[in-house]
Amino acid sequence: MRLGALVAVAGFAGCAIAHGDHGSGSKKPGVDENANWMQKHMAEEHHMDVFDAASFFTLHDFDGDGIWDPEEILRTYGLMDESNKDVSDVRKFQIASDILELFDTNHDGRINQDEFVRAIEIEGKTLPDMGTGPGHHGDAEYEYEIHHWEKYHDENTKLEDLTHPEDIEHFKKHEEMEAEEERLAQLSKQSIVEANIPAKFRRD
Repeated sequence: MRLGALVAVAGFAGCAIAHGDHGSGSKKPGVDENANWMQKHMAEEHHMDVFDAASFFTLHDFDGDGIWDPEEILRTYGLMDESNKDVSDVRKFQIASDILELFDTNHDGRINQDEFVRAIEIEGKTLPDMGTGPGHHGDAEYEYEIHHWEKYHDENTKLEDLTHPEDIEHFKKHEEMEAEEERLAQLSKQSIVEANIPAKFRRD
């Protein structure tokens, strides 16, 4: 994929490209309308249609310690993502509690892999749709790649083709990040940062 190269030369993208439509070239992974939430999540978020309970668990064991704690449950459901910023803490607590009730058979407030696999493969349970979307849980770069770039662009995409609102917003964020990095770099070169000096000690 050429996204990285395009990002590197897209400093003027916000000024050079205008509002465009998506067209009809979506490459969204196909998923059966009767698929459960786990199947939809894996297709849309990871572009995978073949997986088992153990691989699903491991993929979402974000710190690799062999368990899901409440925070990892929320992240799996996309509740740490900007798209769900308006979901209340009460609702988040309820979702985590509901999932623990389904899978936490030893009642230790966490879900281990054995509990998860047994529930899915032997008891026939599944992670329910909690109404919070497909479960965005990557960083901004990953989310842009998998939810926009891979749907509407490919290795033949040129800079002038990046006219969708999502493209403009993405490269705008890159420009803002680069500007902030440059500002911090300049500050680091100063032996004394004037803004950090209390006003009464500054020279007029």
